[in-house]
Amino acid sequence: MEMSWRIVLSIAVYLVFAPLLGGLTSGFDRKITARMQGRQGPPLLQPFYDVAKLLKKETVVVNHVQIFYLAIYLVFVIFTGCLFFGGYDLLLVFFALTTADMFLVLAATSSHSPYSNMGANREMMQMLASEPMMLLTAVGFYLATGSFKVKDIVAHDGHIAAMYLPGVFVGFIFILTIKLRKHPFDLSTSHHAHQEMVKGITTEFSGQMFAVVEIAHWYENIFLMGVIALFFFNSNWWSAIVALVAIAVSYFVLILVDNTNARMKWQLMFRNCWITTLIIGAVNIFILDVFVKGV
Repeated sequence: MEMSWRIVLSIAVYLVFAPLLGGLTSGFDRKITARMQGRQGPPLLQPFYDVAKLLKKETVVVNHVQIFYLAIYLVFVIFTGCLFFGGYDLLLVFFALTTADMFLVLAATSSHSPYSNMGANREMMQMLASEPMMLLTAVGFYLATGSFKVKDIVAHDGHIAAMYLPGVFVGFIFILTIKLRKHPFDLSTSHHAHQEMVKGITTEFSGQMFAVVEIAHWYENIFLMGVIALFFFNSNWWSAIVALVAIAVSYFVLILVDNTNARMKWQLMFRNCWITTLIIGAVNIFILDVFVKGV
């Protein structure tokens, strides 16, 4: 019964505070990016102002099925975070995230815009490039802690998972440039105004529909930060501090990479992601598997 209440409380906290923290994270991102570029930057709360403005704007609907797909996309993104912070199976969590991405692709392809369809095609390529590393991450946690379940990984009383999974951690941070839509892999769409195909996969989204996409990104970003924290969480109280520091450092590195690298073509993205997955992630898994069996 106590565990059930903890699960309900964790999910409730995520539902309420994830969009707030996600919006603030986006604001910090813009501020740090502006400072790196020698600009003042927008206010910290600018993402909230933008979404509030979008919610008040007229929504131009290409077709009604697009609204349905975006609504399901938001639901599945939130569902992914609920599964994760509720302590459920990582494989199920990553499967739910992939399902959410598929509905975003369907929403984009439901229009006949060439930019939107091009963005949807690139989004599919990004999914194919990043999914193997996501799978290896779940397998790595299982080998390091003996469980796929988030609640068991957090309660693990051994070493933090990152000590066993340095290669997997680096590989996961590598593919976060895709998930967070940052250079050099922000091919399908971008938070910056430098895409050759306007806004790519989100080109045909306007008003409230675009606000839904932004809110979904906030939920997703907090979930992804939670996965970073999972590499450093265990039953010791100090692991929470280490996890927060790891999140801050990792996010800063991703912003730095975003501002110091040019955007790659999808062929280079695909090749680099798979090479990273095979060399860094798979080798780490192989060594850990041999070590675990040896023990």
